Amino acid sequence: MNPKLLLLPVLAALLIVAAAASTLASASSPPQRRAFPTTTAASKAGKPRRHVNPLLVRRLRRTVWYWQTVMGIRRRSMLKAPLHATRALRYWRRQARSVARLAAHPPHKAGWLCIHRYEGSWRDSGDPYWGGLQMDRGFMRTYAPRLLLRRGWANRWTALEQMWVAERAHRSGRGYWPWPNTARACGLI
Repeated sequence: MNPKLLLLPVLAALLIVAAAASTLASASSPPQRRAFPTTTAASKAGKPRRHVNPLLVRRLRRTVWYWQTVMGIRRRSMLKAPLHATRALRYWRRQARSVARLAAHPPHKAGWLCIHRYEGSWRDSGDPYWGGLQMDRGFMRTYAPRLLLRRGWANRWTALEQMWVAERAHRSGRGYWPWPNTARACGLI
């Protein structure tokens, strides 16, 4: 008889014995401790533990702070919770929605849209006036210095950013006087 054929049943028997021995060894040994505990209050209550990406929370916070600056809100939203906490994610999402709703509706939006209709395109880059509300360099430096440094002239800003900068000028007491003819044509003066 061929000796190789005899080795096959012996090998199969050895594998079965090894598998049974490892099963018995793992069942009788105490569970090993992990370096990091996986149980939290949420997982003990039966809820799955949720991973929060701190980069997402940081981006939401930066967006909220950016629009608060553009709108002229002096007091920034703050939260002392760590960025990887679910509480922080919920808070900054809620703040981002709130700021987006506020930013979408400048107080004198109808007036700014009427002035824009007479002035030019939101992307108008003709020197010495830029943007849909035709802002000059001095106006941009006075009412939007950070936006000017960050994004350049008004033709690179969004329509909402341009309207909020004009709104800041309006609130400072200038009203619609930087656009005397178009404001008069719109019935704003």
